[in-house]
Amino acid sequence: MKFALIIFKYFPFGGMQRDMLRTAEELMRRGHQVEVFTLSWQGEIPRGLAIHVLPQQGWFNYRRYQRFIKATFNLISLGQFDYIFGYNRMAGLDAHFAADPCFVERAHTQRGFFYRWMPRTRWFLACEKSIFSAEASTHVLAVALTEKPHFQKWYGLQDVRFHYIPPYLSPARFTLGNRAQMRQHLRSVFQFAETDFVFLLTGSGFAMKGLDRAILALAALPEQLRRRTRLVAVGQDNPKKFQAMASQLGLAKQVVIAKGRSDIPQLMQGADVCVHPAYRENTGLVILEGMACGTPMLVTASCGYANHVAEGNAGLVSAMPFEQAVFNAEFLQMRTALDLAVVSKPDWGRNGLAYTQAIMQANDGSAEAMILIRLAEEKKARGSDGQYDHSSNNAD
Repeated sequence: MKFALIIFKYFPFGGMQRDMLRTAEELMRRGHQVEVFTLSWQGEIPRGLAIHVLPQQGWFNYRRYQRFIKATFNLISLGQFDYIFGYNRMAGLDAHFAADPCFVERAHTQRGFFYRWMPRTRWFLACEKSIFSAEASTHVLAVALTEKPHFQKWYGLQDVRFHYIPPYLSPARFTLGNRAQMRQHLRSVFQFAETDFVFLLTGSGFAMKGLDRAILALAALPEQLRRRTRLVAVGQDNPKKFQAMASQLGLAKQVVIAKGRSDIPQLMQGADVCVHPAYRENTGLVILEGMACGTPMLVTASCGYANHVAEGNAGLVSAMPFEQAVFNAEFLQMRTALDLAVVSKPDWGRNGLAYTQAIMQANDGSAEAMILIRLAEEKKARGSDGQYDHSSNNAD
């Protein structure tokens, strides 16, 4: 069969992007054709994978998305595709990978009345409704169950259209090295002292990931501890706002912000704590990745995968609603409990490692592809005219 995969942007360090590429490669490995449609592509292109890069112009992101979707479906209409799978919300999909939180829920609970009437907001709401409404036929693949109740509350999404995917962690990507060497590697890369205590935050979109919360917690440490503590943030985002914040708090030397890197598993293994104080996160794959590296975790309960930290006794979960003072105390607790000078340390890292080993056995990386193949076969058996209505993607 022939699959079309649509994603707004591809870069090699995003969790959703890695999911997309793994699924495309698995589909091809099973003998199917795959073509990817995207606004931009960063990184290598796997052999045999057809990529359509369709950049668009516009003052606003959502206008560029509209034009990209139109251009994409114009090409798809010529290609005789059996199944269309989208990683971003738009009309006309056979199936959607639900990586983001429920937009309408946030629009009503975290935003004001006028926000919901902005053209951008109305467009995103229309795209979401085209997927999740009870009248739609789009299937939903999700790696977490936390947002399902919101989609059902607002849209009446039927259970039969919802497909849960167990989390995936690559055994090859998370092969454990010598922890002492990994510790030295991290400190060598960022020119830290051997005895410096390192909190590591990874992920694209520092504002959503709560980098500001981590910086404030670092600033709240007792001065003697703060001098020997470092916070490293690695990801795709503009660092200027957070660098300025660190400088204003006198933390210019304590906070390091770097672009996405290919050695994230090694950095995680070398860190003392992986911190992920996200404002909201449908899943938070980096949480499981940090646990798979045997590193203690400090996360917020707003993350879909925070429950794994609690269930695996792999660190601390900061409760919601979030309070900075409480998080500061938890940050300090992690700092003192895991200090090199502490003789009896919690087994958070070892617990997380054991927990994620079981997760790796539950999903070998083929779950998404197998679901898509089954759904595509069912669609083919029913018969389809191959026409896709994506008119709501153009709504203002």
